[in-house]
Amino acid sequence: MSQRVAIVTDSTACLPQEFAARLGVTVVPLKVQIGERSLDEDRVTPGAVAAALREKARVATSQPPPSAFFGAYRQAVAAGAGAIVSIHLSGELSGTCDSARLAAEQVEVPVRVIDSRLVGMGLGYAVRTAAEAARAGAGLDDVVAAAKRRCRVTTGYFYVDTLEYLRCGGRIGAAQAFLGSALAIKPLLHLVDGRIQPLEKVRTATRAICRLEEIVVEQAGDRPVDLAVHHLAAPERAAALAARLRARIPAVGEAYVAEVGAVIGAHVGPGLLAVVLAPR
Repeated sequence: MSQRVAIVTDSTACLPQEFAARLGVTVVPLKVQIGERSLDEDRVTPGAVAAALREKARVATSQPPPSAFFGAYRQAVAAGAGAIVSIHLSGELSGTCDSARLAAEQVEVPVRVIDSRLVGMGLGYAVRTAAEAARAGAGLDDVVAAAKRRCRVTTGYFYVDTLEYLRCGGRIGAAQAFLGSALAIKPLLHLVDGRIQPLEKVRTATRAICRLEEIVVEQAGDRPVDLAVHHLAAPERAAALAARLRARIPAVGEAYVAEVGAVIGAHVGPGLLAVVLAPR
C-alpha cells in the first residue's frame, strides 16, 4: 500500500475551501445548534450565528461524533493513504480530539491525532504546514513533527466586546477573573497551552484594538511570520487592523483576513477581533 500521508482537520481551522481542495485536506465539520435546529458548521453562516446571538436565541455547539472521523479516515485509505495525520482544535476547548482518537482505533492504517492547542488559523497554519510536508513526500513521523513545530510557535490574541458569550459557553477559563469588572472594561485575551487566559483590561474598544496591534507587533519582531486577522461581524475593523499590521511588521509572509466560522463565533460573539501570529 502507498505510504502517502493524508491530512484531516476540523472546521474550526477556518481553511479556505480552495486551499483544502488544492492540498487534499479533509475537513470534518463540528455541529452548530440554533434554537431547535442542529446543522454541520459548513451549512451555517457566521452571519446567521451573529444574528441569533444578538436576538438572544439559544446557540450551542458540539464536536463531531467518532463516526464522522471514521468515515473521513476510511475515505482517505480508499484513496490510497498509507497513514493519516489528524490535527484539531485545542482539547481544552472541545472534545473533538477525543472523537478523532476513538475513530483512529478502528482504522487499519496508522492515524496520529494531534491536539494543536490552537483554534482558527492557528490550527489552520499547522494543517497547512503538515499538508505541504505530506505533498512533498515526507513520511508520517516527519509530517507529525512539522505540524507540532508550527503549533508550538504559533500564538493567538483576541479582543471581545463582552465576556458573556464565553461565559455562557463554558470556555472562559481563567478570564473568569475579568467578570467582576466586565461592564467597565474591554478584555484582551490570549491562548496559553490551549486555554483562554486573560491578557489585559482596557477601558474602551478603540484602545483595546490599539493595544492588540501593539502586542502583535512586539511579538512578531523581525521574524518571518504569517498572520491571520479574524473577526465576527466586523469586516472593516479587521481589514484596517490587517493593513496596519502589514505596514508595521517587516517580515510578514501571508496576511489572511477572514470571518471566523459559526462554531467559534457562537462562543465569542459579534465584534470579535483576533490575530493569529505564526512564525515560519
